[in-house]
Amino acid sequence: MLPGANSEYEIRGANLKIRQIPVDGYETVVVAEDSASQLHALIAIHDTTLGPALGGLRMWDYSSEEEALTDVLRLARGMTYKSACANTGLGGGKAVIIGDRETDLTEERFRAMGRFIETLEGRYITAEDVGIGIRELEWLREETSYVTGLSRSSGSSGNPSPFTARGVIRGLFACAEERFGTSHLDRLRYSVQGLGQVGGDVVRCLSMLGATVTVADINDERCEEYAALPGVEVVPQDEIYSVDCDVFMPCALGGVLNDDTIPLLKAQVVAGCANNQLLRSEHADALYSRGILYAPDFIINAGGIINVSVEVREQGYNERTAVRKIENIYDGLREVFETSRRENLTPAEAADRVAEFRLEQARNRNGHHVADGAPNS
Repeated sequence: MLPGANSEYEIRGANLKIRQIPVDGYETVVVAEDSASQLHALIAIHDTTLGPALGGLRMWDYSSEEEALTDVLRLARGMTYKSACANTGLGGGKAVIIGDRETDLTEERFRAMGRFIETLEGRYITAEDVGIGIRELEWLREETSYVTGLSRSSGSSGNPSPFTARGVIRGLFACAEERFGTSHLDRLRYSVQGLGQVGGDVVRCLSMLGATVTVADINDERCEEYAALPGVEVVPQDEIYSVDCDVFMPCALGGVLNDDTIPLLKAQVVAGCANNQLLRSEHADALYSRGILYAPDFIINAGGIINVSVEVREQGYNERTAVRKIENIYDGLREVFETSRRENLTPAEAADRVAEFRLEQARNRNGHHVADGAPNS
């Protein structure tokens, strides 16, 4: 049972301090601290109109709890809209652990996190995100059943990253047809910011197709690895925005499309896998005014959450079902672009309308409260 605000209680031998933070437009926001494991974590449940809140757990060395709160709120809200647009039958939530993966990644800390998740009694279901892998999910599973994306050998859906990348490539076809009138991805030039699991898979796929790809990443060794691929060139991180290309792909952290970077872009399309790419909602207008086609991130990067949702909502995980649903990302983007043209909206506004319409329909059916506010993407 979820404790009251600012309460301490004993659960399974670990003294978790749980605080609730009231936030307008969110169903539940809670902070946990555990003295034994040094856990300091936050969970935000934005909206469960469509089903339990599903969203990944990330570990990041935030400078303060306030910074972590800002991030988890934006991410949770984005998950609501992502799940709604992807028809997953799930709501939106997110969790973050404040810590450095190099020094703070311990079994004790993650088992305490599992106990924290368990207090929400299934209203929030977690999965992997930045800084989290299968091993950490297995530690969580020791304390809670509300974990998805474990190893395929256990009957779970496995690593969602390849499915996210698959959805991004599918979305690129919609972008290419909308802006360039072609379905030949190999004829376009790409700049990719970030060579993590998803960004790296996207680059490999584009290279195999014969495309020209310019990449940048904080990890020099990773850059060297990808520079060996056909058609791939590496540039310094601060030069990636101004690369002369057709498609700019943000595949690292969020907030990279802002007042400083948008004027540098030479691309005609922005379509990447990062969450919350727009620093603020008005940056969608800035892209639109420059004639740059923006693929809303919570639509084009939904492949991973679609894959995990099949595990949660279906009678057992089935990869074919997941892949079939991920293919619909193409149709979702085409619908958004058509709405954008027809109603003179930015693609971000059009995507928000799709999500809000589906949430409103569900609220009318079941009388459930819908949290207000669209994500900044």
